[in-house]
Amino acid sequence: MKKFLIVLLAASSLSAFAQAPASTCDAQAAEKKLAGAAKTSFLKKCERDAAAAAPAADAAKEACEKTAAEKKLAGAAKNSFVTKCVKDAAAAK
Repeated sequence: MKKFLIVLLAASSLSAFAQAPASTCDAQAAEKKLAGAAKTSFLKKCERDAAAAAPAADAAKEACEKTAAEKKLAGAAKNSFVTKCVKDAAAAK
């Protein structure tokens, strides 16, 4: 049962992550007032760039989760630590 919940949680987070770059790219295209072929080209490049950045984010999250485990954090404290750690890692780049 526990494995099932973990797989379900992972699948839902992956589908949510896949939607995040698309909506961000759409918002940027709207902000730039792009339309037609220019918008299509911009969206393709934006989504491709977002997908390329995803492995770095995964590596940062894994490192932060490892650090949280070393500190023996659990529950809300672990989640808060990992979230802040990932944001700090992204800001450092």
